[in-house]
Amino acid sequence: MHLDVVILSLLLIVLITLDTLRNVSFLADTTYLKVQFWCCLFFMADVFVEMLFSVKKRKYLINHLFFLLVSVPYLNILHYFDIPLDNHAEYLLKFVPMIRAAYVFTIVTGATTSSKWVKNMLATYLIVLIVGVYFCSLTFFVAENGVNPGVTDYWSSLLWSIMSLTTAGCSIHAMTVTGRVLGVVLSAVGLIFFPIFTVFLTNSYTSEQDAGGTTSDKQG
Repeated sequence: MHLDVVILSLLLIVLITLDTLRNVSFLADTTYLKVQFWCCLFFMADVFVEMLFSVKKRKYLINHLFFLLVSVPYLNILHYFDIPLDNHAEYLLKFVPMIRAAYVFTIVTGATTSSKWVKNMLATYLIVLIVGVYFCSLTFFVAENGVNPGVTDYWSSLLWSIMSLTTAGCSIHAMTVTGRVLGVVLSAVGLIFFPIFTVFLTNSYTSEQDAGGTTSDKQG
């Protein structure tokens, strides 16, 4: 079921991308709402099925309560009761089910042998970084398109996100509050993640050198 959660989350990501590039309102896209509704039901069922087979059901439910809450189809509820919602809040709510997928991915990635721990952690950080840049670029495009003359298409938004992450600066400057907040977030993530990559690569190289030296000593 974890694998199915990841696959369904990828499907939601594809639909989000298509809606964003076509500038289609999320609540107006009945196809996405239907797909998200059934995906969220599956996510919630995943929690209850795991709890059913868990020895300590109460403890399991408490530990996974947050991920159960992020699996609730909030957009469908808002659409059904015709509750008005700000465009930015609506966009962020659309990504709520993705948190569940990120959690499942972390579990799957961590379920590996200890000998490959460094490489698996490095792969996890890389994927989280790529996904973060992707989501931030989509959100920046929605917030700045039509307001910022430098954001004419999604690719200019993606360029801005990458340059903000590397803290190298970009000719495109955020003009909305959401865009400025995303710029700060991406810069902070870049300052945190790049040193982590350096540490992982250094440790991996050192471990391989030590292992090679030990093997040579034994052969000698």
